[in-house]
Amino acid sequence: MIPTPPRHAVIIGATGGLGTALADLLSTNPNTRITRLSRSTGLDLTSPASITAAAAALSTPPDLVIVATGLLHAESLAPERALRQLSAAAFTQAFAINAIGPALIAQAFLPLMPRNRRTVFAALSARVGSISDNRLGGWHAYRASKSALNQILCTIAIEQARTNPENIVLGLHPGTVDTGLSKPFQRGVAKLFTPAESAAHLLAVIASATPAMSGRIYDWQGTEIAP
Repeated sequence: MIPTPPRHAVIIGATGGLGTALADLLSTNPNTRITRLSRSTGLDLTSPASITAAAAALSTPPDLVIVATGLLHAESLAPERALRQLSAAAFTQAFAINAIGPALIAQAFLPLMPRNRRTVFAALSARVGSISDNRLGGWHAYRASKSALNQILCTIAIEQARTNPENIVLGLHPGTVDTGLSKPFQRGVAKLFTPAESAAHLLAVIASATPAMSGRIYDWQGTEIAP
């Protein structure tokens, strides 16, 4: 559990496996207020108006916002194994959820976060978003959208350092978690985390984060992932 619990934590994607686990773990502290947001509450990452409305509906400012969303596969979307499998539709879908959506969340929620104390804005990224770590190829749309997210977080962090230096912006790689996102790709995984295990790791990374770490991407162990 976070040593100094947030007063108000907002979890985006709170009905997903990892989002639920993060919210549930944070809620074990009676002093932390939890706001759970997802499509079921009306927040749609592809709808800027719904994101703005969700932010405006908050009754108290959040000091922790976690974007626990991601899209790797869907009914009409599968990770590409070769260049010939690329499609504009797949890239559009992946970028909408993995990059543009979190950017719009940041745009709406960061101005609400207090300026007089430590606050954290975190979004789930992925190791495969690292360009320097790409040795296998494939998964073009997913890799590119996560790389874009990493750049967005870095850029936001630079601006936040000027306007709200107590705010920390992080990208977090949760490892391979036993959720619907990873289900088709779990074979051969050295370590498969339960959502509760991954949530505990990520909250520990958040708890130890400092402003000097802002704009960077860290894995579940707190090890920085190279761009």
